[in-house]
Amino acid sequence: MSTTETTAQAKTKAPPLPETMPAVEPLQMSQIDMLKIAPTRDERLFLVLSIFIGIISGLLVVSFRVAINWIQTLTLGSAPQAGLLRLIFVPMIMGAVVAALVQFFFPAARGSGVNQTKAALYIYNGYISFKTVIGKFITSALAIGGGFSLGPEDPSLQIGAGVASVISRRLGMSRQRLRLFAPVGAAAGLAAAFNAPIAAILFVIEEVIGRWSAAVLGSVVLSAISSVVVARRFWGSEPMFQIPSVTVTDSRELLAYAVLGVIGGLAASIFSHALGYLRPRLRNLPRWTFFVQSPIAGLCVGLIGFFGFPQVMGPGYEVMDRAMHGQFLWTTLMALALLKILATTISFSSGTPGGMFAPTLFIGAMLGASIGTFEKIHFPYLHITVGAYALVGMGVLFAAFLRVPLTSVFMVLEVSGNYSIILPVILANTIAYLVSRSLQPHAIFEVFTHQDGLDLPSMEEQREEVVLHLEDGLRPLSVPVIDAGMTLSAAAAELDAKQAEVFLVQLPGHAWYSMTRAELGTLAAVSAPETVVASVLKPDRIPLLFPDLPLDSALPHLARWPILPILNRARRGTIEGTVTLADVLSRYQAT
Repeated sequence: MSTTETTAQAKTKAPPLPETMPAVEPLQMSQIDMLKIAPTRDERLFLVLSIFIGIISGLLVVSFRVAINWIQTLTLGSAPQAGLLRLIFVPMIMGAVVAALVQFFFPAARGSGVNQTKAALYIYNGYISFKTVIGKFITSALAIGGGFSLGPEDPSLQIGAGVASVISRRLGMSRQRLRLFAPVGAAAGLAAAFNAPIAAILFVIEEVIGRWSAAVLGSVVLSAISSVVVARRFWGSEPMFQIPSVTVTDSRELLAYAVLGVIGGLAASIFSHALGYLRPRLRNLPRWTFFVQSPIAGLCVGLIGFFGFPQVMGPGYEVMDRAMHGQFLWTTLMALALLKILATTISFSSGTPGGMFAPTLFIGAMLGASIGTFEKIHFPYLHITVGAYALVGMGVLFAAFLRVPLTSVFMVLEVSGNYSIILPVILANTIAYLVSRSLQPHAIFEVFTHQDGLDLPSMEEQREEVVLHLEDGLRPLSVPVIDAGMTLSAAAAELDAKQAEVFLVQLPGHAWYSMTRAELGTLAAVSAPETVVASVLKPDRIPLLFPDLPLDSALPHLARWPILPILNRARRGTIEGTVTLADVLSRYQAT
């Protein structure tokens, strides 16, 4: 039989299998399937607990925000003004208190909370102690309420993750479930802090989990929605910022938004380099300096506020809202953006607990409003809305600094409730992200990870990885294809003629089987020569594999089969090529 005839035969329908082909009893298969799909105790609790975690996290985040506002009003006043001595002394005193608490009682409360949650997920099997949750709550509330240039969102994320960890441990969940509950709680905490469930879900997927399954996504969604429902019960359902609908009537406006994207990318790079430079140097100082770093940082931030710019103190949401409504000169807005970068770099590098989200939004809003105000003055024919530029600026910094481009788009839409701005947001965010990546190779949280001596997965690198597919490793069909209805003697004769060591057997229904020549010889030695090949085969089959599947999808099957046929999706009887273990490994080694 020629190779052409063999290939042609492989594409035709094979004869039916003989009745002697072994079969699996239906009752046995049913029992196996039931064992596989029977829900475990963890699975039954998983979704219900996600809702419960969302509710508890929402209540804690609301309490956290109330504590921050209460401390800020009590210490700095409801509307801090430049020239007040309390602007200098309050942050310095709060810094001393926070430093003592962190050093003596809550050492795990340092940092923003994002990397700590990732470390809990990938290193500590989802473990976050209840002591850390309490410490994060207290120290972050004191620092942010006392005027440090930090935000409440990242600590809220860790608080939610800690709540999930504590609850799942109390219920005796498995180690795998413990790891999964950390991002579920993280999404709940972040969603309540932002009042933006979609952005929280996407951030957890983009930055914390990386890869997800339907079960994990469902739990993350339930927890995020539950926490937002609780938060809105106290704060209302109105978006954080409100601006009129934006209509781009002149294509030149898109060019203006593109300019904002470039400037935002440059600012994000400056911000990242400043943190990457100062933070490790302060961490490498003698341990006794940890008691004075936070007070000195508080003093520096207080001096910025005392000498004319109290707006940079705290999260600054009210200042963002004022900027969106055109209440500042463009020069003042630019100064606020630069000073916020300085104040946040000092505050965060000192090890004071607090987040990076709010400062990032603040810097972006100031830059966007500054550019929008400048262009409105000098290019009145563009019909520019300053609030729209401020909102787009938020997304620009979020995408460029935190390196979460998808989250940044939905974050802007959710905090404003204005979906008419989506085109400028996508354009500016994409440009800013590309500019930032070209100037700063690593995302800021990855930089912090390396500085802390950890080796956590980089979600940005995972997104950029080239995924190899079976089509990248397959080779043309070069082994004989034996029909299942052939006799053992005929099959052996054909293999002898072609001197083939491996061959494929085509079964009815586009099923396949692969064997070695030695295996066939063993079967022929214990069976009659006229026995058909199909009658001596085991009941398993080669799984259907197609060129577009990931290359590593072949590895589990190559332990059982010496060679795998890769089939055409449109014509399953047609073999596109074959892969062996050597083919797969050599393709990976070539990358």
